Order: sequence, then C-alpha cells, then structure tokens
Amino acid sequence: MTRDFPAGNYRFIPAVFQYSSGAVAEPGFEIERVRFDKPVALAEGFAQIATYIQAAGRPLTSFCACELRSPAAFTEDGFRAFNQHYVKTLAEWGLFDGTTNPVARSNVCPEIDPPAEPSFYAFSFTRPGSGTSPSFVIAGSAEARGGAGSYPERIVRYRDLSPDGLKEKVRFTTAEMEGRLAEFGFGWNDTTAAQAYTVHDFHPVMVDELVRRGATRSGLTWHFARPPVIDLEYEMDCRRVAREMVI
Repeated sequence: MTRDFPAGNYRFIPAVFQYSSGAVAEPGFEIERVRFDKPVALAEGFAQIATYIQAAGRPLTSFCACELRSPAAFTEDGFRAFNQHYVKTLAEWGLFDGTTNPVARSNVCPEIDPPAEPSFYAFSFTRPGSGTSPSFVIAGSAEARGGAGSYPERIVRYRDLSPDGLKEKVRFTTAEMEGRLAEFGFGWNDTTAAQAYTVHDFHPVMVDELVRRGATRSGLTWHFARPPVIDLEYEMDCRRVAREMVI
C-alpha cells in the first residue's frame, strides 16, 4: 500500500525508518535525478542538495530519493548506527517524523576506490512538470527477506556463492523490484534505467533472470560494488526519470 506525502508532491511505499521502498511523483510533477561528478561526503552532500533544490524553487520536502556510497559493508549494528545518524537531517528537513520515512534510497560499497566516508552519489527531487508520463524511483533492495530477524536469518542462500546460490539471489532481488513496481501499478516496461550492484559474475543467470523478465528494457548499469551489509551479495534498483543532470 502506498502513502501520500503532500509536502513533497509524491507518493511512497512505506518500509523501514531509514528509507522507503520507492517514490512516485504526483500528477503535474516529475522527478529530476542529479548525479554528482564525484561522490560528496554526507554532510557536504546534504548542504549541496539543499542549495540545488532551493535554487530550483522547491522545498526541501521535495527530496524523494538518494543513492549513497560507503567505504565498506557495515555490520548489522554499524548499519543501524549509520542510519540513525542519516535520518537526523531528514527530520530537520521535515521528511522523517521519527517513524515514517518517505525517501527512497540505495546505499552500496564500491569494491575499488571507495570513498573515505559515506557519501552521496546521486539524489532525486520532485518539481512541476508538464509531461504525461509518470516518474518514479524504486529503492535499492538486496537478497534479504523482509520481516523480523537478523540479516543472517533473512538473507536468501546465506553465504552461498555457488552458481545456484547466486541464481536464487538474483531471482529473489528481481522479484522484489517487480513487487515494488507493482505497488505503483508499473512494470519493467515503464522503467528508463536499472542498476545492479555486485562483485560477483552474474552473467550466467542474466538472460533468464533479468533479460527475459524485461529488467534490461533500457539496458543495465552494473556497479562493481557490494550491498551495504556484510554477507549481502547482490542489489538492484530502477527508475523512470526523464530529467537527469550531472553536477
């Protein structure tokens, strides 16, 4: 079930306190994605994002998604501590009410040349638009089932890097993307971009688990990076965004 966030002119899929599972612009609005030419450390990134959004004549509550880069995969406790720090700025911007967070997010860890500290890679916000096509961002998801329990209890094929293990991880994550798209009434044919994050060779399963299912409609960007928590091995996100900038 989706929820309206009128202050940002978008709807979102509620998830956990640190992020939502996706955001879609209201009719009459579109999402603009802005990628930094080089990752920008978290505090400075928030400052630059605020400047950019306000220069576009938009409120900070229009911030609807972001893509982060971290130095290395976190422990479960470390990830929780990072998230508690991250949402403080969202609360100051009127986005996080202490429980619900409408901002979609991906957070991955480059295997080669990672940033020295958690940093912004890209962000998205809503702005008035005249286009008739919807725009949306689906948050990153790895091969971890939802619900209670620690990550080891929820990870699909935990620590199994066999060909069958990787296949099931990719299949699960692709299905998770499809479920989130369906929450908004969309499918792969509505996307303009899809991204995969892993340090493992997933090409042997790409045709059956991605291409035949339509996930590569607009190609696939592979980032040689790990998901944000130790022992997660494969992550994806996707979007439909007509306006993209690099700054």
